[in-house]
Amino acid sequence: MDFLNFSTYDLDTWTAFFKEHWLVLVIALIVLLIIVRIVKTVLKWALVAAIVLGLVVYSGYSMDDLKEIGTKVADTVKQEAINAMVGEAKDATFVNNGDGTFTVKTKNVELSGEPGVNEVAVSFRGTQLGKWEIDSTIQTFIDKAKQNG
Repeated sequence: MDFLNFSTYDLDTWTAFFKEHWLVLVIALIVLLIIVRIVKTVLKWALVAAIVLGLVVYSGYSMDDLKEIGTKVADTVKQEAINAMVGEAKDATFVNNGDGTFTVKTKNVELSGEPGVNEVAVSFRGTQLGKWEIDSTIQTFIDKAKQNG
């Protein structure tokens, strides 16, 4: 159900969709409001679900298209985080947390991990990007932060 995470979708695609189909969306919203106010049974939610499903089908985008868009955005954010690591390495600080973990911070990127483990938790501009395997770029970033103090 990862495709329901709309925060990873391309804003340009959504903007184009809303510009092209604004009238249908307004009509659907009005119908939904009428249904919610008038119908008082379980049938209400079945009608709401049917209208929302109809809008998704009407949009012309398949779930595969939406997943592809989400993957593209995720790859772009990952590349931006890597570029930030490279550009901000001279300002990176390395902190030994005392509990066997470390943290490397810059103004945009934060890495957290354990020495000897081949992955780190990555945060970019305050948003968790998950655990990444340590590659040469990340290792260089960590080493530069250690040198900086």
